[in-house]
Amino acid sequence: MRVSRNQSVRHDSRRRTRTLVAAFLAGAVALTSAACSSDGGSSPAWRGGGDGDSKTSASATITTPAADAKDVPASTEIGFTVQDATNPAVELKDATGKAVEGKLNPDGKTWLPNGQLQYGTTYTATVTATGSDGKPTTATSTFTTMAKPANQVRVTSFLGDGAVVGVGMPLRLSFSRAIPEKYRADVQRRLMVQATPAQEGIWHWIKPTEVHYRPKTFWEANTKLSYKAQVGGLPMGEGWYGRSDLTVDLKVGSSVIMVVDNKTKQMTVTKDGKVIKTIPISLGKASTPSSSGTMVIIEKLKKTVFNTMDDPNPANRYITDIEYAQRMTWGGEFIHAAPWSVGDQGRRNVSHGCVNMSTANAAWLFNQTRVGDPITVKGTERKLQNGNGWTDWNMSWEEYVKGSAIPYEAPTDAPDTDPSGDPPSSPTA
Repeated sequence: MRVSRNQSVRHDSRRRTRTLVAAFLAGAVALTSAACSSDGGSSPAWRGGGDGDSKTSASATITTPAADAKDVPASTEIGFTVQDATNPAVELKDATGKAVEGKLNPDGKTWLPNGQLQYGTTYTATVTATGSDGKPTTATSTFTTMAKPANQVRVTSFLGDGAVVGVGMPLRLSFSRAIPEKYRADVQRRLMVQATPAQEGIWHWIKPTEVHYRPKTFWEANTKLSYKAQVGGLPMGEGWYGRSDLTVDLKVGSSVIMVVDNKTKQMTVTKDGKVIKTIPISLGKASTPSSSGTMVIIEKLKKTVFNTMDDPNPANRYITDIEYAQRMTWGGEFIHAAPWSVGDQGRRNVSHGCVNMSTANAAWLFNQTRVGDPITVKGTERKLQNGNGWTDWNMSWEEYVKGSAIPYEAPTDAPDTDPSGDPPSSPTA
């Protein structure tokens, strides 16, 4: 499994150990004196040394929160430095002595609790490390968290626990208030993704109230996913704080990929790498062309009614019962059954922008797909507009990483492989 902040990256235990050791040895050059003074004077409470009966060059210092700090955000990490020491360990306890679970961050200089701390509570942090001479060194710091803030930002996920989604499904988080640009990196560092098997990916800010995560290529079939927004108590600008943490566990299903070629008027359906069906289709006529690009299934409606009576063009107004509808765009493009155009399917385009197919083929496809399955339409007169649906895959990887608030760093050991909150408009048939 892999935990990711700005992208999922493979790390084996040996590589982590080398990185941590290197970080701490480099820190030793920058730091100056040991915690224990040579004249017998006492050290600050947040800084420690080794055994008082023997001299050691090792020291540990807790940098954040500061000693005796008040009004500390409930999202705080424990920051520390060590000199001439390795194997740091952090312990955090509340005033009753109850331990708080947590883990070291990959930077080797901070420790993150597994969840937000309690408001208005006093905690004591202890950092212990082993000096190069084998002697232990410790540092302690006591701080008190802030009172519960009045202004809180709620984070929600489109997906819930236990969902099974398609291989193109982006992980989507929404915020009840716009996140100022200068706070987005702090928020993104608290968004973690675990994927089994591990796959490279990154978060992308769709807009100030919404952030998505996608892998570099489609999810592998049957991937197990868990993602966490550890933002409870996190400052989000202008006196607003994250309301609570959020964790979602789900799974990716089989790999179902649809490709529509306007030239041949055919849809090719591939499942787990094998073509399982070719379906004659009809796309949008010249006056109402279908969008070319890569989309994913947003919702599935076995029976619905298309009502376009608010269209400004009288020629495009109708009310029609529809079966086996699968939404692709907010603008109203669907895959659906169109028994009225069977004679045109595979031959010419007559729809108002949708992918028309026979009722039998639409029913078969409906039973094969899940929300999040990708569909690519090629060769039409109109290009898909990003944001018109879940268009994460309509951007190249190079374009997508530009939407991250944290600079992207490609993993050195990964293979080289290449809703929105806006109300949907009236559908088109």
